[in-house]
Amino acid sequence: MAVNYKKELEAAAKSMIIVHDPEVLMKMIVRMVVYKVRVTHATMLMPNSDKDAYMLTISRGSLSSKVPIGLARMDKDEPLIRLFRDNKNKLVSKNGVVAYGEAKKILKKEKLDNRLRDILKETLHQMDILETVVCIPSYFRNELMSVLLLGRKKNCRKFVQEEINFFVALASNVAMALKNAQLFKELEGELNKRQQLFIRTTIALAVAIEAKDRHTHGHTTRVTNLSVEIAKKIMKNNNLPNDIKFLERLHIASLLHDIGKIGIPEHILNKENTLTKEEKAKIMEHPLIGATILHPISELKECILGVKYHHERYDGAGYPEGLRGDKIPLIASIISVADSFDTMTTYRPYRSILSKEEAKKEIERQSGKQFNPGVTAAFIQLYEEGKI
Repeated sequence: MAVNYKKELEAAAKSMIIVHDPEVLMKMIVRMVVYKVRVTHATMLMPNSDKDAYMLTISRGSLSSKVPIGLARMDKDEPLIRLFRDNKNKLVSKNGVVAYGEAKKILKKEKLDNRLRDILKETLHQMDILETVVCIPSYFRNELMSVLLLGRKKNCRKFVQEEINFFVALASNVAMALKNAQLFKELEGELNKRQQLFIRTTIALAVAIEAKDRHTHGHTTRVTNLSVEIAKKIMKNNNLPNDIKFLERLHIASLLHDIGKIGIPEHILNKENTLTKEEKAKIMEHPLIGATILHPISELKECILGVKYHHERYDGAGYPEGLRGDKIPLIASIISVADSFDTMTTYRPYRSILSKEEAKKEIERQSGKQFNPGVTAAFIQLYEEGKI
């Protein structure tokens, strides 16, 4: 059955638009060529990260069992690579495709430039080793992005012009798609670096907060870890996959939930005896102070909800706004349980420490009053499973 190359090219182009991983893109191209054009093998040469060599990255068909993919390497000065990097292939054919048979004929020309003769002869030798009859380069501007190596057709016929034209058009699309995929990957890597920097900065802020209040050493880390575990349990109870974005926001909000204490005088935070009414009122300002500090960072919009409302109560008796029930953001309700449990089970000058069991029972008693019942249920499950 004849292949509709125009249709295949359109289908390939559409697929390339949505693929942002260079390796996945190459696998897709190579698989399509082997299946549609029915060649013995198709292999892709691509530059390594330093661009000082080209690796046999993807291969399908007979050659893949002979050549160690990922280990087979051609330095940029190898004849086959140099032919394409220096655009000498344009002296072999107008479209830049190097076909073994046509290149053989060119070698027989008497007036052929000796340097081209040498590099072409060595290139054909490498094509012999790689059982390749056609090489199709992909360029982005003047940068060699890849070389597609094709074995002979399974029916042993020559490649016709329509097929060569298809490969040339495909190579043009491949170059653009590869460049887009590489840029996307670089951008993704840069974003990951920035995210890691942001997380480390957030942790440093959390450490600074704890340094201000000597009674809360390790509190932020414990609240963060417990909050994330509660969230995962809630998702599991509702047969939902882990919502990575929500967990990331919760992680940051938990780390920063007490950042507003930066605005509370140290003599109040570190007071050993009972706080006065005015001092309690001052401490109760820390959620709003925290929200105000973080407000200019628009990316933290969802995280701020956890910082601002983690002292609200399910029955509406909390602060700063007296929110009730499901009006309290889930991110804040989760931090509230984790924060309360850690506070009850660690030293505070204004009350005695509770055992974990006593604190668990207190949280259970406050379900539907101070705490969101769904969050409480997830916490109790974790406790009974020995994970707290």
